[in-house]
Amino acid sequence: QVQLVESGGGLVQAGGSLRLSCEVSRIAFSNHAMSWYRQAPGKQREVVATIASAGSTNYADSVKGRFTISRDIPKNTVYLQMNSLKPDDTAVYYCAARPVYSGNYRYWGQGTQVTVSS
Repeated sequence: QVQLVESGGGLVQAGGSLRLSCEVSRIAFSNHAMSWYRQAPGKQREVVATIASAGSTNYADSVKGRFTISRDIPKNTVYLQMNSLKPDDTAVYYCAARPVYSGNYRYWGQGTQVTVSS
């Protein structure tokens, strides 16, 4: 059974840092792209960062230079290091996996809340 389990969310002051983790099971990074999405109250879900199966990365303009996505293959874990956090980063953050043969994200975690206070 495929599972994505996020952790690491919490409450932090503006300017602070958090590291989110997404532990995955039954997913091979070699044939899946992994992304972090977020959804703030009243807003649409948006992609924050993606790491392709080959390891290249992409970021939303709003987080470039502040967030870093990475993966640890032996630990089957994807990370999102978030620095210089802003109140606008407050959202539920989701980990998602997309098979390389598909245009859709097939697997999703349950989400972890990130709250940034001003």
